[in-house]
Amino acid sequence: MSEQRRPRVLVTDPLDEAGLARLREYFDVDTRYDLSGDELEAIIPEYDALVVRSRTKVTARIIEAGRRLRVIGRAGSGLDNIDVSAARAMGIEVRNCPDATSVAVAEHTFALILALARRITEADRSLKEGRWEKKRLKGMSLRGKTIGIIGFGRIGRQVARLAQGFGMCVLVNQPRLTPELALEARVKPCDLPVLLRESDVVTLHVPLRPENVGLIGRKELALMKPTAFLINTARGELVDEEALLEALDEGRIAGAGLDVFAREPAVDHPLAKHPKVVATPHIGASTTEAQRDVALAIAEQIIEVLTQPAQTPEALPLHVVPLEQVVPHEATDPKHVARLKEALQSQRVLVNPPVVAKYGELHVVLDGATRTEAFRQLGIPHIVVQVVDPVKGGVTLHTWHHVISGSSWEELSAMLRQIPGLRLTEHPVGDVHVRLQERKGALAYFLTVEGRAYLAELAGEEYDPLDVLNAAVACYTEWGNVARTLMTDMQRVQEAYPEVVALAVFPQFSVRDVLEIAARGKRLPQGITRFIVPGRILRLNVPLEVLESNRPLEAKQHWLNEMMREKLAHRRVRYYQEPVIILEE
Repeated sequence: MSEQRRPRVLVTDPLDEAGLARLREYFDVDTRYDLSGDELEAIIPEYDALVVRSRTKVTARIIEAGRRLRVIGRAGSGLDNIDVSAARAMGIEVRNCPDATSVAVAEHTFALILALARRITEADRSLKEGRWEKKRLKGMSLRGKTIGIIGFGRIGRQVARLAQGFGMCVLVNQPRLTPELALEARVKPCDLPVLLRESDVVTLHVPLRPENVGLIGRKELALMKPTAFLINTARGELVDEEALLEALDEGRIAGAGLDVFAREPAVDHPLAKHPKVVATPHIGASTTEAQRDVALAIAEQIIEVLTQPAQTPEALPLHVVPLEQVVPHEATDPKHVARLKEALQSQRVLVNPPVVAKYGELHVVLDGATRTEAFRQLGIPHIVVQVVDPVKGGVTLHTWHHVISGSSWEELSAMLRQIPGLRLTEHPVGDVHVRLQERKGALAYFLTVEGRAYLAELAGEEYDPLDVLNAAVACYTEWGNVARTLMTDMQRVQEAYPEVVALAVFPQFSVRDVLEIAARGKRLPQGITRFIVPGRILRLNVPLEVLESNRPLEAKQHWLNEMMREKLAHRRVRYYQEPVIILEE
C-alpha cells in the first residue's frame, strides 16, 4: 500500500527559517522566490497551500488555477495583494497575522514621530558633517500634544497606548467605533475633519481598500495645522503624494514620516529626498522578533487548516425544519423584514441559515429573526437552520441598553406614563439598580441627564410584563433616536452621546430567560439581546424553490445533505470557528 501523500506548501516570499521549519514538520515545503505571475499560475495546481508576504500578487487567475488550494497564508497583516473575494468564492481560506507585527509597526510609527519632533536626522547629519548646531535644532515635546489616529485596529490601538505613555491626547477616526471601546482605550472618537484640524500629529493605520485610496489629499492636508506632522506606516496609496509634496514645499504642514510609498522601491522619490521628510524603506514590521513571530503565526494557521479533518454533511448541524417550529425571541422591524422579503424574492436563495437552539420541540432563533419572519410572510413551509447548544457551544449573550436622544425627558416621560400597565416612579440613583435586579414587577429603569432615576414597573398583575416593555420601547423608538450601549454610567454615556436625554437600562437576561420567553410565544423588544456565536456556517445559498416545494421534509433533508456534500468537496461553504456577528442580508 502506498504511503499517504503529504500536503504540499509553496512559499513565494522570504519567510523566517523558524516558520519554514515548523511547516516542514507536517508538509512538503517548496520555496520559490521571485516568481512571475505566469510562473506562479503554472505551478500552483500542485499545491495545497500558498504562503506569501507583500511582494507576491495573488490574482483571481492564480486562485482559480489552484485546484488543490485549501488556504492562502499572508505572513503579515494587509491583504491587499490577495484577491480575497475570488478566494472566498472558491471556498479557499485566507489567513493573515495582524497581531504578530502590530507592536513593531507601532514602535516604528513612534520612531518616525520622535525623529520629526526632535529633528533627529537633521541633528545626526549636521554632526557627521562637523557642525555643532545645538541652538538651531530645537524640537517639539510630545507631552500635552494631540495625536490623531486614523484607523483603530490592532496597530492603531498599540499606537494609542504608546501615545498615552508620552502624555498625549488621543483622537481616533474609525467607522463604527463603539463607545465602549473608545472609553476602554481612553481615546476620543471624532470625525476626520475635526481630527485633522485639532491634531499635532496625524498617523494612518487603515487597510488599503478602494474607498481609502487618496484618503489624505489636498482638502485633508489643508485642514491640518502648519505645525503638524503626517505619519504613514500603512500603505503609500492612502496619501496623494503630489498633494503632500505641495503642502511640504509651501509650508502648510511641518513635516512627514513615511515608511511606505505608492510605488516601491522608492529609491529616487521626491518625497523620500525632501528635507522635511523622514523616510524609511517599508521596514515598519522588520524587526527580528516580528519576522520570527509572523512566520511562526502563519505556519500554525496553515497547519490548523491542512490538518483539520474534512467536514461531512452529517457532522454539520444543519437541518431543514418546519417553519412553525421556529420561533424568534425578539421583535422584528417591519421595514427590515420588507427589505429582506424583496431580496429573497429577487435572489431566490437563503444565503445564511438562522442560528437556533432546541427547546423541547421548538427551535428558538438566537440570530436571524428577520430572516425567519420574512420566510413566514412569504409562506415558505420549511427553512434551513443551524442548531447550536447555547450552554456547551461557547455561545455568549450580551444585554444592551438604549441611549435615547430627543427633545426632553419631561416630554418623553409624559408619553411613557400614558402606556397602559406602565408605572414610572422616581427612586434614588443608588437604589434603582437593586430594585431592577429584584425583578418584582420591575421592567427597566431610566437615568436622565439631570441625574435622576425612574423605575419602570408593572402597574398591576393583570398586565403582561413583556407586552408593557415592548410598548415602552416602541414608544421612545418612535419618539426619538435610539442607540445601543453596554454602559450604565450616565457620565460616560453623556461623553459618548452628547444629545442623550435618558438611558434605558434593562435587567441582564440569561439564555434560559430567552428560551422560556420564546417558548411562551412572547418576544423581547428588538435590540436588547445580542448572541455571539462561534462556529458559524455561512454562504450556503440554499435555493428557495427547494424549500417552497411540496417534497416531504425527509426528502428536503436528504437533498440538503447531498448539496452540502458537493459544496464541501469543492470548498464552496464557509465555516467560521471564530465568533461572527451577521447583519441581516
